[in-house]
Amino acid sequence: MAKFEVPKLPYDYGALAPYISEQTMKLHHDKHHQAYVDNLNKAVDMHPEWGEKGIEEIIKTYDKAPDDIKTMLKNHGGGHYNHSLFWNMLSPKKDQSPSETTKQMIDAQFGDIDTFKKQFGEGATKVFGSGWQWLVMDNGKLSLMSTPNQDSPLTQGKTPILGIDVWEHAYYVDYQNRRADYISGWWHVVNWEYVEGLLTK
Repeated sequence: MAKFEVPKLPYDYGALAPYISEQTMKLHHDKHHQAYVDNLNKAVDMHPEWGEKGIEEIIKTYDKAPDDIKTMLKNHGGGHYNHSLFWNMLSPKKDQSPSETTKQMIDAQFGDIDTFKKQFGEGATKVFGSGWQWLVMDNGKLSLMSTPNQDSPLTQGKTPILGIDVWEHAYYVDYQNRRADYISGWWHVVNWEYVEGLLTK
């Protein structure tokens, strides 16, 4: 049995429409995420001791791995970890509002929710090529950061709280090259309940 598996979506493929289509979700979840998992499993098959580690430990310590799987663990382990979070950060309960607890934490760091969304969106728009924009917890404070490719904030000692995938495979079917429109639509399906769980755990 494969060590790592793609988690089942917690909602139907079409549940995020019209902001993210059923076609995009099927391609993104069933094809792209599956490819990361398949290649991650190939890596740990080559060095089974790495298959005994959890995905977060792999992300944090991949630089200590044998040279022949180091890049595979970084790229495909990161792809698996990031996407596993991403599916849960989305919800068919559209246009959720952050709880008062979450709102207070965001207000304390960014001034207000609108300023936060503006800064987050600007960061996501400016990611060059493929990557992610994140809200992270860093030494007890919320901050924003971008990562290239499938890099994870965990490698920099930061905990991801909310992230948007800005690889073209995440939005091209629905939005073509209009990344800003994808980001705007994405806010409608953010799972603030899940975000709060990450903030308060």
